[in-house]
Order: sequence, then structure tokens, then C-alpha cells
Amino acid sequence: MILKAENLVKTYQSNKKIKVEVLKSISLEIEEKKISVIVGASGAGKSTLLHLLSGLDRPDSGSVYYKDQDIFKLSDDKITKFRNKNIGFVFQFHHLLPEFTAVENTAIPQMIYGVSIEKATQKAYELLESIGLSDRAHHKPSELSGGEQQRIAVARALANDPSIIFADEPTGNLDSANSEIIHQIIIKLRNEFGKTFVIVTHNPELVKLADTVFEIKDGKISNRT
Repeated sequence: MILKAENLVKTYQSNKKIKVEVLKSISLEIEEKKISVIVGASGAGKSTLLHLLSGLDRPDSGSVYYKDQDIFKLSDDKITKFRNKNIGFVFQFHHLLPEFTAVENTAIPQMIYGVSIEKATQKAYELLESIGLSDRAHHKPSELSGGEQQRIAVARALANDPSIIFADEPTGNLDSANSEIIHQIIIKLRNEFGKTFVIVTHNPELVKLADTVFEIKDGKISNRT
């Protein structure tokens, strides 16, 4: 186990100032070097849960333990540093910076962490090579296909060698061929590099890759596998 959530509660306030409890005392465990997938209907709270597990947002109550460290006992600044060091993110939209090349986008997280430009760039080239896009290193996002942009986003997520990669609908904007490429990269990263994945998806082909499937319904979570 690399990550454990205990009794997570998250409430939002509607436009009519009515409180809506999205997550109702959710507890789960994420196994190391495995692919865990979270499924559920639209609006069930999947992305909300992902944001809590990764420290992007704080719960109303409850805890998330990363290797026995309750991350919500950290200050906002320390949580930011924790995420930068230990966690990678891949979202439905690639969020690449348009003015930078593929290799520059991939190197940025390392430089934020304090790695020199030279070392960050070298690591970025190696990551692009690993996903088969070394020949696109000096292309800007506008010069890349949607599938290539998302593969660059995966490379960027790996920049600081994170222990866990969180992905929110990583193939949501891709056709079946490009989705399959992303799926194979995920499998490779788990099998060859021991990466842990926590993925929110509606894609049944991606669900099939999972070691564990969690389902959110009515604010509660159940383990399907």
C-alpha cells in the first residue's frame, strides 16, 4: 500500500446555497506498482476524489496517508512541494504551455524542483525517447497532433520520477488508436518501471487494464475487483 484514504468527506455549496455532500466518508487503499481505476456516473465525485487523494484540494474532514504521512497535516506550501516531488498528473486536456517546445514543457517540472536546465533538458530528452517522440522534441504544441500532445503530457508527469501518477480521463479526447498508445505506455510504466497509477475514466478499454476498480455511487465507494 502506498496511499490510504480514511473517511473523506467533501461538501460543496450550490448556487442556491444548499450544501451538497459529494463524498460521504470514503475510505480506500491504493496498492503500490498497480493500476487503480475509479469509475462512476458523471457528477458522482470521481474527479473530486482524485483531487483529494493527490492533495490538489483539501477535504472537509478525513485523512490521506502517503506512506504513513497524513498529507493534510502539512501546510499548503509543503503540500505543493510534496506534490512536485512525489506525484505526476495527466488530465483530459494536456495543458502544455503553447510557447514552449515539447522538450521544454517536459523539463519545466524538474526546473521548478531546482534541477539545472542542463540536467532537466537531458532527462526530458530521455523521457521523450521512452514514449517514442524524440523526433518531436523541438515542436511546439500547435505543431503536434492531439495524441502526441497527450503523450508529451505523460512525459511531463514523469519528469520528477513520481511514485504515483494521477490521471483524469487521460484518453477522453483521443480516438481509439491514440488511446491504445496511451494504454500501452501506462502498462509499460507499471510493468517496467513500477509506477503506481490512479485513473478516473469512462473508457472501458482502460478499465480493463486495471488491477483494482473502485466505483463511486451516491457519494460512497465500493471495490469492484
